[in-house]
Parts: sequence; structure tokens; C-alpha cells
Amino acid sequence: MTGRLHSTQPYALGLFRIVVGLLFACHGAAALFGVLGGAVGTHGGTVAAGTWPGWYAALIQLVGGALVLLGLGTRGAALIASGSMAYAYFDVHQKAALWPIQNGGEPSALYCWAFLLLVFTGSGAFGLDALFTRHSARREEPAAEQRPVAA
Repeated sequence: MTGRLHSTQPYALGLFRIVVGLLFACHGAAALFGVLGGAVGTHGGTVAAGTWPGWYAALIQLVGGALVLLGLGTRGAALIASGSMAYAYFDVHQKAALWPIQNGGEPSALYCWAFLLLVFTGSGAFGLDALFTRHSARREEPAAEQRPVAA
């Protein structure tokens, strides 16, 4: 049983990455464009362009979420997304109370840790990172006639 689970790990990780990236990108789209109910606390509106930290957080959510969803630059995008969620938790939520259940910071904490996991695991299956890595590895591999002959 353990062997089967280990063999499916890249696929489970890829699906995890896709879901987390999609949900995170939806938060950014809602805040920037007023879709999907709009930004939190605006009754369907958007955050004002260029305002700190809301507009920049929404931009990170949209772009970072899309990159993670696609599996393109996953580790870098996930690192920035994780950091933005840590900032959101400690700057916004923790002032109200210590525990996330008390201060409304559960989504920020969960996203922070989910993205930190992706920093260390990579994109898993179904990501464009793997596609580009395979393609570049094939181009860098020397042709058979160019390889040195073993003695």
C-alpha cells in the first residue's frame, strides 16, 4: 500500500498545487476586478489602485496564484505568496488575538503554510516547470556522435 501511495505522490502534489493556486488567484481577481463577490469588506467593490498593502497583496495573489496554478516558477512564486500571507497574518490578524480561530487569520495562516510546502516540494505533476525542464534537458544533451568514447 505504501508503495502505491508513494508512486502517486507527484500527482497528488500537482493537484494540491492547482487547487491552492486557483483559490489564491480568485482572491486577487476579486480584490482587483470586483468579480466573485469583490474584495472582502467592500460589498462587491475593489481595492483602490496602488494602496498599501491591499492592492499589492491582491496583485501578489492574482499573479502568484496564477503562476502556482500553472506550475510555472512555482518555488519562487510560492515563496513570495507565503511571505505575503505571513505578513497579512502578523500585521493584520494577530493584533486582534493570538490564535487564528480568534482573529480571523485562518486563511492567511493556511495559505502561508501551503505555499511554504510548495517552496520545498516543487510543483509536482502537471506543471509547466517540469515540461520546460524536460525540454531544456533534451536540448543540452550532446548528440551520440559528440559524446566522448569510454576507454
